[in-house]
Amino acid sequence: MSSPTRGSPILGHPPRKLWGVFTRKERWGLSWQGWSIVFAGVLLTSCVFLFRVYPFLAVTHRTSANVLVVEGWVHEYAIRAAVEEFRKGSYQRVFSTGGPVEGRYINDYQTSASVGAELLKKYGLADESLQMVPSRVSDRDRTYGSAIALRNWFRQHNLIVPSINIVTENVHARRTRLLFQEALGRNVEVGIIAVPDPGYDPEGWWRFSQGVKDVFNEAVAYIYARFLFYPSEADDHAKPAQASTGPTQ
Repeated sequence: MSSPTRGSPILGHPPRKLWGVFTRKERWGLSWQGWSIVFAGVLLTSCVFLFRVYPFLAVTHRTSANVLVVEGWVHEYAIRAAVEEFRKGSYQRVFSTGGPVEGRYINDYQTSASVGAELLKKYGLADESLQMVPSRVSDRDRTYGSAIALRNWFRQHNLIVPSINIVTENVHARRTRLLFQEALGRNVEVGIIAVPDPGYDPEGWWRFSQGVKDVFNEAVAYIYARFLFYPSEADDHAKPAQASTGPTQ
């Protein structure tokens, strides 16, 4: 019986080279039909993402409410839309929310809540209808921090609010509603109003650099908020900044 030649496989053992450092193993690979299926799947997923992700994130779903909440960090086009929403609806109060504009919290008037309140007045909202509710959260989870500050303000002033509508910018809307609902609880119905950015066409957002940036950043942020965000006990009991109880100054 002849002995196996060098480099030929021994029964039950894969061929080896360089004193056993390398071995040759049989493996399965995709055929052209398999690669066609993978390519079709990737193409279909991309099309679904391109055409469905914007309307998913930039959701508008109003509820019957007499309280309107405006995220104070929004641009002026959204502020104008909020004033128009107040005038067309049956709202009694408007709350401007948001944390420090830059860096750590210093005082109420260096917050997005204050900036938003001033812009709302600039575009015609009556001072007696407006209340700013600043948050002290400046680093991460700012939207949730603003929602907690608003919840605590309601509790401190014994204000029972069964429902609210929130005005925010386009693709931020779904995450805003998710986090405000988490903070306010099931007893408060949260409606949302997404104001589109006039700088690009929502139906062709991928043709604009700002649209791509907005959608991808917000898609990742929503996934984090939906599946990975777990508010700590400290967050849940955080106190809001000492907002004035009357109309804004």
